[in-house]
Amino acid sequence: MQRQQTIIEESLKAIMEDEEFLPDLKSQTREQAYKSLVALLSTPNHVHKSFLRVALENGTIVRVPAFRVQHSDTVGPYKGGIRFHESVNEEEVANLAKLMTLKNALHELPFGGGKGGVVINPKEYSVKELNLICKKYVQYFNDILGPDKDIPAPDVGTGEREMDWMMGEFKNIHPGEPYRNSFTGKSIVNGGSLGRRESTGKGVYFTFRYMMHDFVKENKKWLGETENRFAHTALDHSDQKLKIAIQGFGNLGSVAALEAYQCDDLQNKVVAVSDAGVMLYNEDGLDIPGLVQYTKDNDGDLPASEEELRHHDINADVKERDDLLTLDVDVLILAALEDQIHNENMEDIQAKLIVEGANGPITEEADKYLADKGVLIVPDILANAGGVIVSYYEWVQGREAQFLTEDEVFKRLFDKMKGTMDTILPQFFSDPFPLRQNCYIHSVMKLSTIMYRQGKLY
Repeated sequence: MQRQQTIIEESLKAIMEDEEFLPDLKSQTREQAYKSLVALLSTPNHVHKSFLRVALENGTIVRVPAFRVQHSDTVGPYKGGIRFHESVNEEEVANLAKLMTLKNALHELPFGGGKGGVVINPKEYSVKELNLICKKYVQYFNDILGPDKDIPAPDVGTGEREMDWMMGEFKNIHPGEPYRNSFTGKSIVNGGSLGRRESTGKGVYFTFRYMMHDFVKENKKWLGETENRFAHTALDHSDQKLKIAIQGFGNLGSVAALEAYQCDDLQNKVVAVSDAGVMLYNEDGLDIPGLVQYTKDNDGDLPASEEELRHHDINADVKERDDLLTLDVDVLILAALEDQIHNENMEDIQAKLIVEGANGPITEEADKYLADKGVLIVPDILANAGGVIVSYYEWVQGREAQFLTEDEVFKRLFDKMKGTMDTILPQFFSDPFPLRQNCYIHSVMKLSTIMYRQGKLY
């Protein structure tokens, strides 16, 4: 993600040009501080790599590549998910760890950024083999993990089951020591937080709904008078019946789809959803509750044939998966993987509003092209923080042994995300920078101030 590096450097330049920012730094010292901050924010503190030795049930031994990257602990212990996916590589994990640092800073969470990954397709392994991989991951990275050092969570290809297994192995290795908050995203019986599974999807849709309903409607007169092109994109769509397409129908995408389906504040209809194999389309709106129930009963997969749809009384057309991105819709919610919109399809994008549920689903070139066209992109750093926010609540609950109700969790989640947007949106709609740039400026400013106060620029 070269885009990340570019935006970090541009954000640092912007805040360094403001003489009220760190006013003690003058002329040459200021330039030295800029170079130091670029170096500190661009590179991780630690890159841990190993090859897990795994005995398969067929009697063979395999070596599975695994990573844990710790980007920054300036604000607090490292925090970030572990993904199981065949595309995992060191560069990807390092970039995601960096994004976690910035995301936690943006939302005022007391965590740094970390990320982990294992290079496997979990569907190709048995339950027993996955359990062993999880245990081996904890064994190999045991020295760097812990409730006050580095706290992993679920990501692509992992969930509460894997976190339970990992926490259990951590407990075995550290008898008599605190263990409940060594991992977050666990099952409720193992100290997990109510609402954690739904938190990212709910947060993604809440971010979009709050901006388009609460903020735009409350500031309609002011937004109408500004020359900001993104303000006019938001205003033009705030009173329309919005057609939404959602790429990805896992924990994130299915929850966001259900939130949109049930929302009374905005005039939504979800006309298309997709997963790794298929896209389903209905101009009049899909039966999202029916599709959610179908995926629960069928290992997470959407119905892939007209026969399956008819059998379950779901009215939809089966289409090619990748065609979803270029549909004539108002809103795209990207809830799959990285680099889905790129230079080969960016000119065919028709949506005027894009919400990044996944991390980095738009390449740097496509991001700039769409922003120049006035497409309003709600970036990953702002939109998909629901998971880490509720992970923070789970971490605190594990320390205090006091647990919140689901309603309390979601109220705190929405209050936290509202607070971030109330800080970011007035500035965004007042200047020409895209929303991503505004978020990065806020994060970089906070991190730079803390690093300076901690004496890390000498």
